[in-house]
Amino acid sequence: MTLAPQTSPTPLDPIQLVLDSVTSPLTKVAYRKALSDFFTWWAEQGRPPLTKAVVQRYVAVLIEGGFSSSSVNVRLSAIRKLVREAADNGQLAPFEAESIARVKGIKKQGRRTGTWLSKAQAQELLLAPDVATLRGLRDRALLAVLLGCGLRRSELVGLTFDHLQQREGRWVVLDLLGKHGRVRTVPMPAWCKAAIDAWTVAAGLSSGHVFRPTSPRGSRVLARQQLSHEAVALIVRKYGQQIGRADLTPEGLHLAPHDLRRTFAKLAHKGGAPIDQIQLSLGHASIQTTEDYLGVDQNLDSAPCDVLGLSLKGP
Repeated sequence: MTLAPQTSPTPLDPIQLVLDSVTSPLTKVAYRKALSDFFTWWAEQGRPPLTKAVVQRYVAVLIEGGFSSSSVNVRLSAIRKLVREAADNGQLAPFEAESIARVKGIKKQGRRTGTWLSKAQAQELLLAPDVATLRGLRDRALLAVLLGCGLRRSELVGLTFDHLQQREGRWVVLDLLGKHGRVRTVPMPAWCKAAIDAWTVAAGLSSGHVFRPTSPRGSRVLARQQLSHEAVALIVRKYGQQIGRADLTPEGLHLAPHDLRRTFAKLAHKGGAPIDQIQLSLGHASIQTTEDYLGVDQNLDSAPCDVLGLSLKGP
């Protein structure tokens, strides 16, 4: 058995086999880290024969190390992908691969609510960038697309001018390739398109990727590049830190791009949009996933605790 990472990528490098089998840039990053960590641990054990028992022991080590259930499950998902790709390429016996693939993940207890913004906070975030600068115009457009269309970070990074089309009298993001290869068309609010137009006109852009990095001082566009996933996260974090300081903490809000996607879903639902239409905009395969986003079983506007009839003032 030759299941071990090579010093340089080759067609039979097991980690590269896994990375070549997935399309999402974020999945590639997560799987590379997960498999590198696994191979490091495996080497420390003396590289025993790769069996179900070995992987189960690794899962136990992760749990003992305080890793969350989601982190353990991502790492286990990468290992499952690894052994199946290795078996398909003759590097691991099919029986062992299927045995390892049956190692159970960690069942989550309950469901994380996640972070989202109120309508007022979302509005404040949208107005936070300094639109007197080129970079500020870009950042406002970026926040507008995340809030107004509910795109994933990877979808925003890959957004091109070809995606921006008019259908049935309105602007849409046409034929967007999303998670698991699903293609969808996402309606775009007029204010979102106005923000994009303000940025692209000022930047002199009309083709290729919509969002580009700027020079260090933000005065010109690096036209031949596209914005990185990391840059999107930093932009969202920057403006999250600027808002909410008056009524929250001096550090503001700790926001990630996915929080704005969740905000889109929450505000759309509170505004009366049907759940099935929100599902289509988000590109979820199952309406259950959309309901999980919305937390429809936990109404924070009118919660059970609000009708208890108790107070600190007494009768």
